[in-house]
Amino acid sequence: MKRIVDVAGSLCALLVLSPLLAVAAVWVALSSPGGVFFKQMRVGRGGALFGMYKFRTMVANAATIGPYFTASDDPRVTRSGRFLRRTSVDELPQLLNVLRGDMSLVGPRPDVPEQEALYAPIDWTMRHQVRPGITGLAQALIRSEGTPQQRTALDLEYVREHDVWLDFQIMWWTVKRLNGRGGN
Repeated sequence: MKRIVDVAGSLCALLVLSPLLAVAAVWVALSSPGGVFFKQMRVGRGGALFGMYKFRTMVANAATIGPYFTASDDPRVTRSGRFLRRTSVDELPQLLNVLRGDMSLVGPRPDVPEQEALYAPIDWTMRHQVRPGITGLAQALIRSEGTPQQRTALDLEYVREHDVWLDFQIMWWTVKRLNGRGGN
């Protein structure tokens, strides 16, 4: 059932949001040199690696001049990138990852492989028992405002408690949080 919701939801979202996606792509292309999309290797279900897509929100060589994470007022973030991140529009290309089966609409946000060192082995394994999501319990409840420990606790709670009803609740809570606060 979850996969049916993922495919139907991502197809509908791509159709409805296509004008917004086109505007975002043009804005990224015109705002700074480099490609429109950013692809980064992430860890998926069962520990499998996959390329996750986003609109590029940082300078083209950002990975070579800073860490894998961003903080508020990160100088590598472009002007268009600040808006795209604040509104989470930069995440919308991940709808393609959902269609491919790498991700789900709802699940823990996918980690970069380097983040494994931040977890107890049992928590790392548990976290990857489900497909990662475009949004998750942590994004719906605390977004970027929580500590890494709070986000991890919510991700693990999701893995233990997930069902389709919870997914719909998380999607609703996420939409309500998209006011531009708490994203970096």
